[in-house]
Amino acid sequence: QSQLVESGGGSVQSGGSLRLSCLASGYMFDSYCMAWFRQAPGKEREGVAAIDSDGTTRYGDSGKGRFIISQDNAKRILYLQMNNLTPEDTAMYYCAAVMSDGSMSAVHMLGASSYDDWGQGTQVTVFS
Repeated sequence: QSQLVESGGGSVQSGGSLRLSCLASGYMFDSYCMAWFRQAPGKEREGVAAIDSDGTTRYGDSGKGRFIISQDNAKRILYLQMNNLTPEDTAMYYCAAVMSDGSMSAVHMLGASSYDDWGQGTQVTVFS
C-alpha cells in the first residue's frame, strides 16, 4: 500500500536550517511528481517545491534561493533542505504525490489541487 510519511520537523531559531524527509513507500519517482506544501494557521496550503518525474524542479516564491528539493530514488525518500529560516516559515509541511509523465506545468506542479496523495504533515516552528 502506498504511503507518504514526513519527518524532520521541529523548532529552530531564526536563521537556522532543517531538512525534512518524506518516506514514499510504494512510489516510483520516475512515474510521479513529488512536492512539498505548507500550511500555516488561517492560511491556504502553499506550494513550496516540487520535482517532476523527469527531474524538473520548481520552487514557490517562499522557497526560492533558500530551499532545495531532492530525492533518493533507491530509498524512495523525498527531501526538503530549508536554510535561513524565518518565523514566516512556521507551518505544517506536507509531502504530496501525483502520477506524471514529466510534462506538468509549473503552475500545476505547485498547485495543491493537482495532487492525489498526501502525508500527515510535520510541524516546523521558527522562533526569533
